[in-house]
Amino acid sequence: MRVIKVGVKPLETRLDKFLASKIKVLTRSQAKKLIKLGVILVNNQETSPDYKLVRGDTIKVDIPPPLPTALKPEAIPLKIIYQDESLLVVDKEAGMVVHPTLDHPSATLVNALLHHLKNVPGVGESLRPGIVHRLDKGTSGLLVVAKTRQALEALKDQFKSRTVVKRYLALVSKVPQPPAGRIDKPLERHKINRKKFTVSLDGREAVTEYKVLKTYNHSYTLVEVEPKTGRTHQVRVHLASIGHPIVGDKLYGGRAAARLFLHAAYLEFTHPETGKRVSFSSELPKELVDILSKVESSVAK
Repeated sequence: MRVIKVGVKPLETRLDKFLASKIKVLTRSQAKKLIKLGVILVNNQETSPDYKLVRGDTIKVDIPPPLPTALKPEAIPLKIIYQDESLLVVDKEAGMVVHPTLDHPSATLVNALLHHLKNVPGVGESLRPGIVHRLDKGTSGLLVVAKTRQALEALKDQFKSRTVVKRYLALVSKVPQPPAGRIDKPLERHKINRKKFTVSLDGREAVTEYKVLKTYNHSYTLVEVEPKTGRTHQVRVHLASIGHPIVGDKLYGGRAAARLFLHAAYLEFTHPETGKRVSFSSELPKELVDILSKVESSVAK
């Protein structure tokens, strides 16, 4: 962590330009990316690359070590439920990270895809080639992966325009009221615990709809959740924010369980080649079925 205190008004007041001039290992482009990632703070607050520095500002810079640049194919089993020349749909297991990160440089979905596919768009350009959307490490369920550049761009456009339908199954504490609702709360990265996200008026728009599927003696509820936006940890933070954290979610106050009870059960989008709507479903994996069985047994006593 490097701390820079602005003693006098700098000649270059724009934050990204200032950092590029002060820190030799940073280009302006790199500084801009790090600011947007929230690892550069001004007065302990996230800000934008065009922030204008003034005398007295304190800048905290936490430059992460570089990610590995070479992606290696790894013979990791994948549950592929659909595949054609343009795309494939994977049913991801809980515990698998989608793409390489500082904490997980290998054994990811991307490493597995490079083993299973001859060509993946973006190899050599990105650490997440073919990836259009993500699921948290602890979340299981459906992911669509592009196999061609055309499919990649078409699917990205659909996610951006919010025409993709994603539905999750989650087990939460207590019973949400009303039994169907809409959570409209902006989210941003937590200012102290950088692994968490939190509701904030200064955050980015985030909207989640939910409906109750089944209750268990007022102690637990199985809900279907449909995020309308795609923020990191969105479903988890939103449900916790209304007093119903997901079972197994230690980070956001959920009750203890063998794993996070969050499963991407339904995915619908327009096929980039045929132009027709396609949809896919995934049943709850055994470990989540087992959790439900234990819940049913406990409330029956």
